[in-house]
Amino acid sequence: MSEEKAVLSIGGKKIEFPILRGTEGDVAIDISKLYEEHRMTTYDPSLANTAVCKSTITYIDGEKGILRYRGIPIEQFVTEKPNFIEAAYLLLSGHLPTREEGESFRQRLTNNELLHENMRHNFRNVPTAAPPMAQLSASLSNLACFHREFLVLDDDDAFMEVSAALISKIRTIAAFIYRRSRGLPYIYPNPNLRYCANFLHMMFSIPYAHYEVSPEVEDALNLIFILHADHEQNCSAATVRTVGSSRANLFASCAAGICALWGSLHGGANVEVMQMLDGIHQGGISPEDCIKMAKDKNDKFRLFGFGHRIYKNYDPRAKILRDACDRVLASIKDTTNDPLLNIARRLEELALSDSYFIDRKLYPNVDFYSGLLLRAMNIPTNMFTVMFAIGRLPGWIAQWKEQHDLVGGRIIRPRQVYMGETETNFTPIEER
Repeated sequence: MSEEKAVLSIGGKKIEFPILRGTEGDVAIDISKLYEEHRMTTYDPSLANTAVCKSTITYIDGEKGILRYRGIPIEQFVTEKPNFIEAAYLLLSGHLPTREEGESFRQRLTNNELLHENMRHNFRNVPTAAPPMAQLSASLSNLACFHREFLVLDDDDAFMEVSAALISKIRTIAAFIYRRSRGLPYIYPNPNLRYCANFLHMMFSIPYAHYEVSPEVEDALNLIFILHADHEQNCSAATVRTVGSSRANLFASCAAGICALWGSLHGGANVEVMQMLDGIHQGGISPEDCIKMAKDKNDKFRLFGFGHRIYKNYDPRAKILRDACDRVLASIKDTTNDPLLNIARRLEELALSDSYFIDRKLYPNVDFYSGLLLRAMNIPTNMFTVMFAIGRLPGWIAQWKEQHDLVGGRIIRPRQVYMGETETNFTPIEER
């Protein structure tokens, strides 16, 4: 049987390309030799139709609403008590941890939860109103100054150690950023607490009065982190891989991922949701009018938190958070009469019963529900994208490792179609 080929016919010339088929049936035309052999490129703005790598980490089928980490459906991560650290280990290593592996990794996290004191003092030189994502990116990059032993990773043990260091320290950094913005004393991590409970302790405890984390809130934060842990070749993951392809270290690559995540079209989407809800509340607009405005092409109003670029079905992450929302919110005091939460619930109810949204598959997405849950946990809006970054960090690390381990891997360097001036002459300044 002859090898399957794709054929391009141009200028009377036929060019053949190999066909790649993924394990889930995805079909890709291999054009990797197109420029080298024929001096041609493809034009694909935003790379929406271009596969830039082969990967074994995450699989998404947007049409069917499928998301899997290393082959495991995302829904199976919530059948028992959700555990972000297990999901992180899976992404990093390729398999779920055994009891011994899990305990060893948790001990690595505990051993790495503190920041060097000199690094903590660096926060003093940053304005208290500085954007949290700017501080987070700078801090992750700054970690390279204190952990030079991890700038070159020679073996899997060193990789797991630096992975644990990043995953553990990012929550300490995030909590310190929040505390400083409020003029509160820093709270050090408690080695006796689990990952999410420890983070909330550092965020909300005060001296001599530790924050008591309810099981519902701890589970919800685990869910939020798990559901954001990886999402295939998104903007920030592609950024991490691109930076890493230059052989940049893991700290620099993940810091670049944070910068990419900062944008409102990526990690800032749930911030847009909460700002929209606040605008609706402050403007005295009814949810019913919002739905009418959203359907009016001539109206500038945008209904954030509905629909998704990849998912043309119900976002599987949103389903999980939707099911968790009522349970969690019911367990948290003072959420019953929160006007923004009440507006959000009504918008969801109206959209899910409106054929305009149903026919266009504009279901509430993960950003709609994660914003509601984070608000209910008293996480301020300007920290929402930081929370996204904490959850996404294991995925970035796994993507970096996969790129780093490529045999014969080359620096990522896209082509362009030049549309500027043809050759012109330099004009001396007195003649301009």
